[in-house]
Amino acid sequence: MRSVCEYVYQHAQKNPFKLCLVDSHTTVTYQEYWESIKKTATVLRKYGIKNGSIVVLESTQMIASLSLELAVQLLHGVYVPLEKNCGQKKIEEISQKTEADLVVCEQVLPLQNFVTYKQLECEIIQSSCYETDSFPELDDVSEILFSTGTTGEPKGIVLTNRNNIALAQNIIEGVEMGKDNIEIIPVPLNHSHGLRRYYGNMVNGSTVIVMNGVLDIKRFYQYLDTYQVTAVDLVPASLAVIFKLSGDKLQEYKNQLQYIQLGGAPLPEEHKKKLCFLLPHTRLYNFYGSTESGCTCILNFNEGIERPHCIGKPTVNASFITVDESGNVFPATSEKPGFLATKGPMNMKEYYQDTQGTANVLFDGYLYTNDLAYMCDDYIYLMGRKGDVINVGGSKVAPQEIEDLVLAYPGISDCACISIPDSMKGSVPKLFIVKSGSLDTTNSELMQYLMMNLESYKIPKKIQEIDSIPRTFNGKILRSKLQQLNIQ
Repeated sequence: MRSVCEYVYQHAQKNPFKLCLVDSHTTVTYQEYWESIKKTATVLRKYGIKNGSIVVLESTQMIASLSLELAVQLLHGVYVPLEKNCGQKKIEEISQKTEADLVVCEQVLPLQNFVTYKQLECEIIQSSCYETDSFPELDDVSEILFSTGTTGEPKGIVLTNRNNIALAQNIIEGVEMGKDNIEIIPVPLNHSHGLRRYYGNMVNGSTVIVMNGVLDIKRFYQYLDTYQVTAVDLVPASLAVIFKLSGDKLQEYKNQLQYIQLGGAPLPEEHKKKLCFLLPHTRLYNFYGSTESGCTCILNFNEGIERPHCIGKPTVNASFITVDESGNVFPATSEKPGFLATKGPMNMKEYYQDTQGTANVLFDGYLYTNDLAYMCDDYIYLMGRKGDVINVGGSKVAPQEIEDLVLAYPGISDCACISIPDSMKGSVPKLFIVKSGSLDTTNSELMQYLMMNLESYKIPKKIQEIDSIPRTFNGKILRSKLQQLNIQ
């Protein structure tokens, strides 16, 4: 197949009555979903959407939003999803930047070529079905995802149908997805994380349940029971919410859940161990990737083998090399890590309207990163990002190593490590901690613990207690904000 929408079409022909999607309001079979896509495409054609048209959409965890996306794809258009309740200023900026042919939001906005979901829905109900005589080609641009990076301006990642199918295959093979997979996706579908898990299931012909987060924990467990859910896709922050709101209840599903996949940010060691204990027979995956390349490396951390800092093995369409500062390939080691670069059909086409930015990261088929890592026995070990790794008198310190150790200490609920200047060593680690309140942990006791478990140059010079660690929605530490806090 040449696109995700063509896969949905094929499944609608072969398994028309199989459950395809569930949201908070309704359910659709594959046949019903395909009919909805075709009707939506008919309405979009009235708005002038055709080959190459760009549609900016306020993405929601609703079937109507997903149907609209694939209808744009069916018309050979380009889909640009933005987060739900996105601010008017950002919608206007992205719409102007992409010269959007149509903007679809829940709110009413003073924009040209604008329509609300409600208006579209009324027109779709009365519409006939668009009959296509062709599907988009593999190398047609399918979407532009604007990343929400931890620093700097968001970049538009341009992706083709080939990219989307390749990354879907990476996920299907990586998690050993069965044909009868039923997966809950409670993470935003404008973000590559959730969107690509949805793609994987659509290519596979599975069932997807979309949720607007896991705060409605009662509904989450109702879905698990009602649909006999076999898989869940989470970011570490969502898992933390599930533990906080329901304790050990996940254990009741240890014989039902085949796998849980987590990504977007490192999983705290405490939560990793708890999940393994509660679900001893469930495959628990951590995956590595980016908006530019999707899931390229995956690890089942519930196999009973400890692999600190390991991000797993390359997925089916991905291959890796490690390079030095000049881009020369060399065999990196734990003592001398190199920068990861990955090759495969899942790599983005380019950055939107940014030739130089594209050239800086994408050449010779490889996507080059700032992630420092090394390979051993087919496994890849991540040491941290270039800007995060702390150079202590010539010795490299990965903040995550310190953070993992601190999170295992009683009385610490969260932490983060940054680099601060030092007159003797150039730079040294500084630790920010958030106490849980359950134990009266003193900084001196914590320091004693660190001295017993770390080499001397890795021990933080300072420990500062704060109310919370600044993070992105999916749990990535905003170290730039911690640097600002350190200066204040």
